[in-house]
Amino acid sequence: MAFEELIPLIKKYKDDGESVYSTWFVNGQERLAAFRAIRTGVKRVIEEIKNDTFGNDFKGSSLEIVLNSVTEQKQVFTGAAHAFYWKPKLRIPDIYENIENKKAFGSFLEGCLGASGEPEVLHEILKLSKKDIKGLGPAAANILYFLHPTVVPPFNTAILNGFNAVFGDKKKLGSWESYLEMREVLVGANDELRNHLSKDLGAISGLMFEVGSGRIPLQSTAGEVVEKEKARIEALMRKRHQEVLASKSDENEHTKVQYFLLKAGSALGYDVAVASNDRSREYDGERLSAISLQELPKMDLPTLVLETVQLIDVLWFKKGTNRVECAFEIEKSTSIYSGLLRLKDLLCSVDIEDFKLYVLIPDDRKREMQAQLNRPAFSDLRDNVSYIVFSDLCCHFDSICRLGEDYRILKKISQMAV
Repeated sequence: MAFEELIPLIKKYKDDGESVYSTWFVNGQERLAAFRAIRTGVKRVIEEIKNDTFGNDFKGSSLEIVLNSVTEQKQVFTGAAHAFYWKPKLRIPDIYENIENKKAFGSFLEGCLGASGEPEVLHEILKLSKKDIKGLGPAAANILYFLHPTVVPPFNTAILNGFNAVFGDKKKLGSWESYLEMREVLVGANDELRNHLSKDLGAISGLMFEVGSGRIPLQSTAGEVVEKEKARIEALMRKRHQEVLASKSDENEHTKVQYFLLKAGSALGYDVAVASNDRSREYDGERLSAISLQELPKMDLPTLVLETVQLIDVLWFKKGTNRVECAFEIEKSTSIYSGLLRLKDLLCSVDIEDFKLYVLIPDDRKREMQAQLNRPAFSDLRDNVSYIVFSDLCCHFDSICRLGEDYRILKKISQMAV
């Protein structure tokens, strides 16, 4: 297929309000925040491999945290962690028991993390492929995408099937050689079609995913979808619709909690700020930007840290100052790890002894919250972070606003790690 022949397919993909382009690539609120969280997680994997503290299983490892952060990025990455599960009967992927392979994997991640562009990344991929580590294939590209989104496209069965269907190819799963050949074609197509897609390879990979999963079917020469495929495609459309509705419900709950925190902070006499990527959200007919500072007060923070702090869901500042009194992360269904990471960045960067950090969670995530706070990576947060369940905030919201004098009223409804 000539690249320009893809333009009608791309238009259909972009016009579909429930495609991964619309729900993840363009409008996914957590996508940009995930890049920093995954980079930080990869650094920890590298450190643990170097220090021989990585362990011999995927469960409970720092690599599991990274893959959890990847897989929550909508449908494109569903199943991305499966390739890294330790399968003891098959002894794959052989990066847990084999020390040399583990070190090679760590070196690969470190090389890619520090790479400045395409040549260095491809060099690291080729070097790893020559090791021929059993069970470790191009599924690793799903991690690399979040390190180099303009160089490395994601990879899974649906993306590969879509690629083969669109370009009339027969690339195989599990082969670095096939992946690199696929990447070359996708990069070439993306360069020619960039005005219709994006420099970020997530957009064109999402298109391949939608075709490969059958949700956006290719048409026959007669312009009709093959009859026997109709029922399957309709089922996929219904499934995606339910997923979009569930995601929208999560966003609405997230926005409601942000709204309550902004209102409560204002009632308690603080200047309040909502995350920069959430300013356009509305609750109860009121846009969050209307009850928030228009921008954060001037803060003496490194640029990368400031970019992360701007994504913290809600901040309370002492009136008329840049002093942070409270910071809040809301984790309805997204990674608690990512939220804690943003709070840790703030804690380590702001020279204030007594400001408070809170994570807001649904009632059924208490156990997960405790598990995350008990991770060694967050040992310095245990005494500084409390969590509040949604139901307690909603139930006591009016009392907090009417009876509270400052943030200490939140002690009545917050819990610490145990």
